Amino acid sequence: MKHIFVFSFTLFLLFVVNPLDAQDVKFDTTVMSEKIGFRIYCKNKMGEQNRLEIKLIGFQNTAREPNFFILGRVAKAVLDDLNNDGYPDLLLYISTGEGGIYGTVYAFASDQNKAIIPCVLPDVMANGKLSQGYKGHDEFSLMEGSLLQKFPLYKPGDDKDKPTGGKRIIQYHMAATTNGKYEFKVMQSYDLK
Repeated sequence: MKHIFVFSFTLFLLFVVNPLDAQDVKFDTTVMSEKIGFRIYCKNKMGEQNRLEIKLIGFQNTAREPNFFILGRVAKAVLDDLNNDGYPDLLLYISTGEGGIYGTVYAFASDQNKAIIPCVLPDVMANGKLSQGYKGHDEFSLMEGSLLQKFPLYKPGDDKDKPTGGKRIIQYHMAATTNGKYEFKVMQSYDLK
């Protein structure tokens, strides 16, 4: 009986007490819109780099299935028609950085269910105006065919867990480029106090 208690308590410590292990949970889900969908698999084992596998459901046989390494871990998968072509597009919310405090989005636009075209959210840090006060803690959502990114704003001297500058919301739309690809463009941004 004593050995069972020790074994059970050890399992408790390994799976409940250590919060870092809780992040090492594989991501394995399927998202569907009618007969079209995506099965997403990522071990989410490493904090910096993980292999992402996407199986296409209901696409033509010639469609190539993505299988590559991403920086970070998959946190969520959603469908929406961001390029307004009548076909569902896959969006993956990715957490990166130490403790997963930074976020980004990988999108895969359907090309009439014959192929998918990747599109990555631009890094906020690459935009001098939008990066002011940015230190991660990104949240993503969809609104009427556009992508919203929300994060707290830090003033100089703020503790890492106590931002005092309000929040910034950036609204993106997916736009076609001249070479047949897609990119996220900023529609608008605003700060909330």
